[in-house]
Amino acid sequence: MRLQWAKHQQRWFGKWHVYLGIIAGAIVAFVGVTGSILVFQDEIDRALNPGLFTVMEQQHKMSFAEIVPLIREKHPQLQFSYMMMEVDDKPNLAYRLFNFKTEDEYFINPYTAELSGKRLHESSFIHIVTELHRTLLVPTVGRYIVGIATLCLLILTISGLRLWIPAKWNQLRSVLTVKFSAGFKRQNYDWHNVLGFYSAPVVTLLSLTGVCITFSPLVIALLFVLNGQSPQGLAALLGAKSAYTEGARTLPLKDIVSLAGEAMPGGRIAGVAFPSDSTGNYHLDIIGEGLPKSGKREMLILDQYSGKVLLNSRTDFPNAGSAYLSWLTPIHYGSFGGMPTKILALLGGLMPLVLFVTGFIIWWPRFRKQKEKVRNAEIADLIVLTFRYRWHYFYFNLKKGFRYAFWVVLSSIAIGVLYGLPSGIVVQPAVFAVAFTCLLVVVNFVVALPVWGINLLFFAPFRRGSRGIIRYFAWSFSFLVVYLACYLLLMNTGMHIF
Repeated sequence: MRLQWAKHQQRWFGKWHVYLGIIAGAIVAFVGVTGSILVFQDEIDRALNPGLFTVMEQQHKMSFAEIVPLIREKHPQLQFSYMMMEVDDKPNLAYRLFNFKTEDEYFINPYTAELSGKRLHESSFIHIVTELHRTLLVPTVGRYIVGIATLCLLILTISGLRLWIPAKWNQLRSVLTVKFSAGFKRQNYDWHNVLGFYSAPVVTLLSLTGVCITFSPLVIALLFVLNGQSPQGLAALLGAKSAYTEGARTLPLKDIVSLAGEAMPGGRIAGVAFPSDSTGNYHLDIIGEGLPKSGKREMLILDQYSGKVLLNSRTDFPNAGSAYLSWLTPIHYGSFGGMPTKILALLGGLMPLVLFVTGFIIWWPRFRKQKEKVRNAEIADLIVLTFRYRWHYFYFNLKKGFRYAFWVVLSSIAIGVLYGLPSGIVVQPAVFAVAFTCLLVVVNFVVALPVWGINLLFFAPFRRGSRGIIRYFAWSFSFLVVYLACYLLLMNTGMHIF
């Protein structure tokens, strides 16, 4: 028994949209809802635990350099690996200490250095929601299930937009509005189309950033390769060790803070990871000046004995690497533009659930009806192809692919602009959308190349081959050329917008 597709779903992108919606819809809906909660994770965590986060404001708030020696003196039993200040740096918020080995989290009054509270970080509501969002509480494997489901959401959004495009321009109004005078089925269908269209810019960027976060090692490596640098160079920088000699003493934090100010003028220290052993180092998270509104994230690693700079993200990272560090998470949670984009991200996270429900209502009656019908066997995809026909077909799809790639690039820019428009920040999200979509295009071509090679070596000699594979490779090559050209242009124009 074969499925009998509705007329608008008979194209390949229609089938992809239906199948991926059925397979991954429930997962992306769950991940989207948890992501919406995390958009306001700081506000929720503080509201649920006011006694931990809030302290009484006093006259002098001590800096990191001042308070750490006092903490060690007053609380010698406290063992901590990392100390952080809240990003918004409000005067009545406590400093937070973390012990990565025991998962203990301590809250310190920044005016008195007194311990204002303690909790097991893993037991907090926000941490549980974060793990559900990232891994479904399934160690290791769950992370990649979420990543692949998020990639499916990206494909669902793109294929949904393609299905949305009306055959004639005079039908445009009907696909942009809901016909309230119609029955339930028609209204449900209209809501699915309309909500999918209007939420597409936000959902596309949320899913794109989600994929980049999940597969971050691959993404970071590709960023360095595309900028002509070796990924091993980054690994060496991140893995640099302090030069220990017998009798060497660790520099006090006040000296480290002073050296950080010289290396990164204008930056504010938001967190410090302390050396874990004799070859460990100081790892400082810096909030730099400029956009995004949630703060420009920068990184500084210093030798614990000499204070030598082992890594400075301002000078050691390419523009795309700085974009990854500063913009990826803020775009994913909508914090880059303040409250307007956070609200958009919250609504965007809820859209997969709404679209899954409305899509299921559309699909289920059709699926039940198809059980009673049997289609004639379709013509097999493998056809006899002559050498001349293969290359003619490849050239035809190559030109078509360039045309599609051009429109997709424009759509990527428009998506970034629309997401950032309510906050007035439009250039960076637009550039980000193009630059990081390029990474997926590169990965796709890496997959397409061996698939096409197998087709050429094992099927073509016997005058057989798949038109679908030829089309896939031609389009992949077209997209690679167009996106690489755009990427190199954006990253080498001298516009240090990140």
